[in-house]
Amino acid sequence: MASVMENLSHAAERQAISVMMDGFLKHLNSQEDKAKTYVQLVDLAGKFYGNGAKKETLDKVRAAVQDPNNRWMKFINRIVDETDPHYAKMMLLNLGYESFFRGTKMIRANREKYNCNIPWLILFDPTNACNMHCAGCWSGTYGNKSNLSYEIMDKIVTQGKELGAHLYMMTGGEPTVRMKDILKLAEKHDDCFFGLYSNSTLINDELCQKIVKLGNITFMLSIEGTPETNDARRGEGHYDAVIRAMDLLKKYGIVFGTSICYTSQNIEAVTDEKFLRFISEKGARFGFYFHYMPVGNNAVPALMPTVEQRKEMIRKIRWIRSNECDIEFYPMDFQNDGEYVGGCIAGGRNYFHINSNGDAEPCVFIHFSDSNIHDKSILEILQSPLFMAYHEGQPFNRNHLRPCPMLENPDLLRKMVKETGAHGTNEESEESVDHLCDKCDEYAAEWAPVADEVWAGQTHKIPPYENYTKEKREHPELAAFEHAE
Repeated sequence: MASVMENLSHAAERQAISVMMDGFLKHLNSQEDKAKTYVQLVDLAGKFYGNGAKKETLDKVRAAVQDPNNRWMKFINRIVDETDPHYAKMMLLNLGYESFFRGTKMIRANREKYNCNIPWLILFDPTNACNMHCAGCWSGTYGNKSNLSYEIMDKIVTQGKELGAHLYMMTGGEPTVRMKDILKLAEKHDDCFFGLYSNSTLINDELCQKIVKLGNITFMLSIEGTPETNDARRGEGHYDAVIRAMDLLKKYGIVFGTSICYTSQNIEAVTDEKFLRFISEKGARFGFYFHYMPVGNNAVPALMPTVEQRKEMIRKIRWIRSNECDIEFYPMDFQNDGEYVGGCIAGGRNYFHINSNGDAEPCVFIHFSDSNIHDKSILEILQSPLFMAYHEGQPFNRNHLRPCPMLENPDLLRKMVKETGAHGTNEESEESVDHLCDKCDEYAAEWAPVADEVWAGQTHKIPPYENYTKEKREHPELAAFEHAE
C-alpha cells in the first residue's frame, strides 16, 4: 500500500511540475521574463530541498539569474532560445525534477539504507558492434559478438529507477546500431533521460524527428579536433559525418554535446580555441573530455598524454569555464575534475558500467567484474565484493588530480581485483590486471609529483556532500589521508 501511495504522490507531483513547466516556457520571450522565471525555479528548488538547501547558495543563484551580463545566464538563455520547446520541457522534467531533485533525495536515502554505493547514472552498452575501427579503441575489434536484449535494458532502467537513478548513458560499440530498441526504451521510461555516446554516422532526419517527439534522448558526438587529427584516428570521412550530425541536431532543436578522447597526438587540436568556437557555433553546448586509457591488449600506450600535456589540459579547461572566456560551451574533464565530485566516481559511487555481455564493471575503463545483470539485480551488483571494495576504498587518493585506482594508483586496482576474485571481461583478448596496471606504473610515478605540486598551489573547498562511507563522512581526515604516501 505504501508503494502505491508513493507512486500516486510521485505522479501527482510530476504532473503539477509539468503544468508549471508549460507556464514557465511560455514566458521566456524577453530577458526580463527569463529572469523572473529563473527566480521562480530557484524558489521551487529551495522548497523541494527544504532544510537541505543552503540559503546563501540560493541567494547567490538568484543574483546570478537576474544579472543580464552573467556569462552562464547568457549561455543558458542561448540554449533555451535554440531548443525545441517540447524537448526543453522533457529535459527539464527528467534531468531537473526526476534526476537532480527527486532522484538525488532517493539516492542519498538508499545509500544510508543499504550501506553501499548507489549511482546517480548508469552507463550500459546495448551492443559491442561498431561500424568503425578507431586506433587504440577496444570496441571496434570485438565484432558483433554480444548484445543486451531489450528486456535486459528494461530491467536495468526499471531497477535503477527504484533506487533513484533517472539518467542513463549508452556506449558500446555504437549504440545507434540498436536505435529501434533504444527508442522503445525511452518511450516506456519517459521519466528518464538517455545520453548516447555516438560516432554520428547513423544520425539522420528521421531519427531526429523521433527524438524531438520523445524529448528524452541526447547525443555526445565523438570528434577530435581538425579533419586531419580526427580522421587519423577514426578513419577517413568521419569528420564530415560528425558535422552533418551536428547540423541536423541543431536544425531540430536537440541539445547535444561532444565526447572527446584526448591523446598525446591530438590534445592541442581538441583544446584549440578555434576548434571550441567552431563546435559551439555548430550547436554543441557541453562536452566530455576523456584521458586516453591504455585498456586492452591492443592499446597504444604512446597515445597517453605526457605530464606536460596533462598539466596544460588542466589549465586550459579551467580557462574555458572561467569568466575570462566567452565560448558558449561547457567542458567537463573526466580525469582532472575529480575535485568537484570527490575523486573517483566509479564503482557505483556516482556511476558504473554494464557491458554488452551483461558484466557489471566498476568503470567503463575497468574491464573486470564479479557480477552479471543476467543473474543479479542492480542492488546485488552494488553489494558485490568488487563494488564494495570501491565503496570502502574511495577516495583512492587525497589528491583528486590523482583519482583513479588504475591510471594514478595502479597498486590499488591490482589489490581490489585480486582480493575480490574479479575476472577479466575484455572479449577481444583477455587482459590480466597486472598487464593492465603495468602500463600505468611509469605514468603514475611521473604524474604524482607534478599533480601534487599543482594541487598544493590551488585553493580547495570540501563539498557539502561527499558519498564516502559513513565512517569517512564522520571523520573526513580518514578520507583525506588514507592513501597518502
